[in-house]
Amino acid sequence: MQGSSFQHVWRTGVALACLVFFLSSPQNSRAWGRSGHRLVVNKAVETLPQGIREFFDTNRSFLLQHVTDPLDVIAKTPAERHNHFIALDKYGRFPFETLPRDYKAAVTKFGKSKLEANGLLPWQIGVYSKKLTEALKDGKWEEAKLDAAILANYVAEAHDPFNTTDNFDGHLSGQLAVNERFGTTLIDRYSSFFPMRPNDAFFISDPTDRAFEACLGSHSWLETILLADRNARRGENSFTDEYYDRFYNQAAAILIRQLSDAATDVGSFWLTAWINAGRPQLPH
Repeated sequence: MQGSSFQHVWRTGVALACLVFFLSSPQNSRAWGRSGHRLVVNKAVETLPQGIREFFDTNRSFLLQHVTDPLDVIAKTPAERHNHFIALDKYGRFPFETLPRDYKAAVTKFGKSKLEANGLLPWQIGVYSKKLTEALKDGKWEEAKLDAAILANYVAEAHDPFNTTDNFDGHLSGQLAVNERFGTTLIDRYSSFFPMRPNDAFFISDPTDRAFEACLGSHSWLETILLADRNARRGENSFTDEYYDRFYNQAAAILIRQLSDAATDVGSFWLTAWINAGRPQLPH
């Protein structure tokens, strides 16, 4: 009996350790997959007006290559992960008005450690929007290209619903890795059929505020996506082709909308940085 109890405890400990490893491993970070980020950047270039589109079009290959740089940083520097999400549900109920959008006010209210633990994504977008603006203003074109790629990554992240919740991988609802199935596998399987139609880029009066609005919009789709995943899994013992076809049929409209909106916003953040930099003449 004692041996049986020991084995039960040991197995439970191993199971918990595996779960902790799964939740903390870099490859299960809160993020669109690489294909998603590249789709967004590719479409974002097309949202720009003539006069600045040429600069981004000329550097399209560079942007596509470097938009995923922050994902590589996460693997080496775990603290970077805090910049890729914000667990809004840690701050009460939608629309989470208890959380100040001004970073200093939020630190005063909640403390820096809590903010970091719950994610810094919208503020990081504000930081990189300013970095890109300064690089363009100073004519530092190589720096501007890299800042534009990294900013695109963060802006795209704000449109992934699973980057806005404590249930980032479905562990709270018994749907482990639903974020990967939605944000990576569906894109890899079906992106050739995506009718992505982003809108024209527009000027953003307050980049950080816009980032918060994007996160709120993303968060509002969570329950619909989780329900689609549960419906698709009915009668399935594993994630079969039939499961993915069902999941796609039920979640595709949200997925395509979020990716299209992400492309619109990426282009808008680029355009805004250029305008705020004084509309400098860009090299072609």
